[in-house]
Amino acid sequence: MMLTPPLETISACRSCGSENLVVLKSFGQTPIADRLMRPDDRSPEYTAPLTLMHCGDCALCQIAETVEPRILFGPEYPYFSSVSPALMAHFKASAEQIISDRKLDRSNLVVEAASNDGYMLRTFRDHGIGVLGIDPADGPAKVAKERGIETICDFFNAALAKHLVADGKKADVFLANNVLAHVADTNDFVEGIAILLSENGQAVIECPYLLDLVDNCAFDTIYHQHLLYFSLHALVPLFERHGLHLNHARRLLIHGGSLRLFVSKSEGQSRELVEMLNQERQRKVNSRAFYAGFLSRIERLKADTRAAIDNFKADGKRIAGYGAAAKATTLLHYFGLESDDLEFIYDKSKWKQGLEMPVTRIPIVAPENLNNDPPDAVLILAWNFANEIAAENRAYTGNGGTFLLPVPEFQVVTKERVGGVM
Repeated sequence: MMLTPPLETISACRSCGSENLVVLKSFGQTPIADRLMRPDDRSPEYTAPLTLMHCGDCALCQIAETVEPRILFGPEYPYFSSVSPALMAHFKASAEQIISDRKLDRSNLVVEAASNDGYMLRTFRDHGIGVLGIDPADGPAKVAKERGIETICDFFNAALAKHLVADGKKADVFLANNVLAHVADTNDFVEGIAILLSENGQAVIECPYLLDLVDNCAFDTIYHQHLLYFSLHALVPLFERHGLHLNHARRLLIHGGSLRLFVSKSEGQSRELVEMLNQERQRKVNSRAFYAGFLSRIERLKADTRAAIDNFKADGKRIAGYGAAAKATTLLHYFGLESDDLEFIYDKSKWKQGLEMPVTRIPIVAPENLNNDPPDAVLILAWNFANEIAAENRAYTGNGGTFLLPVPEFQVVTKERVGGVM
């Protein structure tokens, strides 16, 4: 049995408030990503509409539906950032760079919204710098506290920022990694940054980049937690509305293509940022036509992936998945892949192992099972970590196993091609 969770559907842009919204694509009634199920739990599950929209005024790409946040990020929220070595290395390097660039010491305070299990703040703490984490998910926040990271288990917003300032706290560095896109009241969140940031402070924010989403056809990163899909043209006015200035941006490979944004109260756009804005302008990122090729590619990826899996099944071969990531929910649903297509899904997170994917009820198992009872083919659902997954499982392909990569282009990966999947 399926239930529709408490939700609201927007009639105006989440950033500029314009009613000039157009539908780009409807993904239908979709399971809630990351609501993994225990095998013995047969209670009703949530599904909700998933509709991609474009604002004709400020160019913000967004989804129309806002599911109640406590349903999305409740006590059973299973995402722990420290599971991935690649992600850990990425954010450790980022922290070290910030410490060096900002010349941080014991007199400074670093605040992180959506701090998860404290994976990034640990680097600052180990340098003797004051840290404060803020995260609404009980599980990751508890782990962070156990690791000695002061953490407030709550959503970051303007009200919380005011409370912290009243308590004598100001952020010399404010971190927000992969959270800005999750926030329904975007202006309230950014206003909170403006309130909490010290006069000479800097916000360092990472978020998925719309151009990479389109170029990589990363449609599976569209799910209910991801309310917003940012171009630089949409970000500049969002920050300016709250007295903040986007002064620099770097493109990153992480998560299939992201931006690292540098925001402060003083103004001064870098040459690199100006060039990136010009590039967006040349590609007409503000127009609906920008999305045409992306939307048609989704259907081609679906056809190619389904055909390969159907061919394996017709030959009596066994297929599994790898990566019980949130994005897997959108891909499985839209491609129509169920438990009779994938026997199970491997995932390194001990918090996910033993659970099942929402609605499809595909079991999640430890990666060690890949070599103990190898299937004929494995569909890499966490395709943004395809190189890491392929490198860690060379024994599987070496013994004749096949990886299938559904995004950004459908690929069949055998032992001859493991050296560079993406």
